[in-house]
Formats: sequence, structure tokens, C-alpha cells
Amino acid sequence: MPNVSVNGIVIDDTFAEAFGMRATAIIITAPNRKWARQAAITMTGFATSVIGCGCEAAIDVELPPSATPDGRPGCRVLIFATGTDELQKQLLNRVGQCVLTSPGSACFAGLEGSAALKLGSALRYFGDGWQISKKIGGRHFWRVPVMDGEFLCEATTGLTKAAVGGGNFFVMAESSAKALLAAEAAVAAIGLAPGAIVPFPGGIARSGSKIGGKYKGMIASANEAYAPTLRGVVRSELGADINAVLEIVIDGETNDAVAAAMKAGIKAVIELGPQRGAVRISAGNYGGKLGKFIYSLKDMLP
Repeated sequence: MPNVSVNGIVIDDTFAEAFGMRATAIIITAPNRKWARQAAITMTGFATSVIGCGCEAAIDVELPPSATPDGRPGCRVLIFATGTDELQKQLLNRVGQCVLTSPGSACFAGLEGSAALKLGSALRYFGDGWQISKKIGGRHFWRVPVMDGEFLCEATTGLTKAAVGGGNFFVMAESSAKALLAAEAAVAAIGLAPGAIVPFPGGIARSGSKIGGKYKGMIASANEAYAPTLRGVVRSELGADINAVLEIVIDGETNDAVAAAMKAGIKAVIELGPQRGAVRISAGNYGGKLGKFIYSLKDMLP
């Protein structure tokens, strides 16, 4: 299938290639929305890529008091890693350092998975023997004394092995301002798609990479084919009309969640149009040789 044009935007005849991952979710609550978000944002800091951060994490959705276990404002956070051991490590470190420490916080399981990960059952030791076990409605919680009262934390949360990481598409525009506007529209639309996150800063990555590099020890390096300033000296994938490229990377609880998020994001870019935003949409892949999950851009069109 050749490239197509939708609302004046060229859609490349290509696909995104993604990988199987392990994932979990927690619900963080607090006395108000501000502090629920603060704990969640702090916990998901430095979690853009497993390449250098150990995990990928972000807020999935904000929850009203009517949708949380303790009737307070909350956030559901998704965390992804390549293996169960690393996911467990990241979960405990991040909740222990960023949620336990946050004023008025509580932490609950956010996923019923195929297996369990330790949460309060490990963090309870901070209580130094003063922690209290509590079972309510078939769920197990730990009450850990802290200086503003108690930290209530569910004993475990679920693990899923059906998660997908690395769904993506490129927003390509005549200027960096137009690329950013289009990417922001995509991120806003993806934010309404449940079970998926965009882990890079504000959901957007400008430093799209390729595997390896010419320097020893580099796991990933600049994707020069998509760097506008190198267009005249490398084999470039960019036409003369492209002066900025931004990448949207998507992780999801399921294959379907990633596909739905990609569709929502691409639709938003198309609706914004080329005058204000992108003139072309593409995607990153490895020739279909490495990732289990393939998302053809033609199947993602509205």
C-alpha cells in the first residue's frame, strides 16, 4: 500500500513495532487532588525508558473519590518493566520513597493480574514492629505509623504478563512549534484512552533513537535519519518540508489498549491538520524482526 493523505497529512506506509512487557498498577489516594497527583508524579519521575530508568511509568487516569477504595481523590499509576524481578524492585522503591513519604497518602492495588507483587507486605517493615495487619472484605492491608498519622497500604497488587511497550508514531512538521502543537494534541487524546500511558516528558520524545551506536557501550543513539540538521550529510528519511520530528511512545496493559491509544493520538493529529500541526505521520520499527506486536499505520487511521 502506498503512502496515503488524510486531511492533507501524509501517512507513511509503515508500522510501529512493540514488545511484550510486564506491568502493574496501583491507586494512590490523598486528602485532595493536588496531593494525589503530587505523589503520583513524584513516583513516576525518571521513568521514561527501560533503557536507562529501569522501568516506564506514568499516570493512567485521575480518579474521583467515588472511584477509589477509601473515597478520596486518587490517581491510577501504570508501571512497566522487562522482567518481574525488576518490576518488583521498581515498585517497592518508588512507592517507598515517593508515596509513603507524601502527606496523607494511601496506596491500593490497581490491577488484578495473573500473579501478585509485594506492596504493603514489604513496605510494612518501615513500621519497625508497630505496623498493624488489617483484613477488610477479603483484602489485606497494612497500617504503618508515620508522623502525620498512618500510611494505609494494600499488601499486594497484581502483575500482568500481557502488557505491551513501545507502540509509537512520529509527528513530522514544518517547524518545531507545529510539531509540538500536534504532539500535544495527540497526548491529550491518548490521555482519555484507558490502560495506556505515554512515559516521556509530557508524553513526547524528541530524541528518537536507534539500537546501538558507533561508541562502545551505547545501547541506543541518535536516529540520524530523522534529524533535520543532518539531512544533507546522511541518508535521511525527511523531505525538504520537514524541519522537526517528535515521537509519541505508548505502553499499554494490553495489545488492544496500545492500538486504541495510537488510534486516538493519530486521529487528534489528523484533525488538527497540516496548517497548524503535522504534515506527515510515520512510525519506528525494526523491520518486524524483533517485536511481537505490529501496528500498521493504515489500520490506525480514523
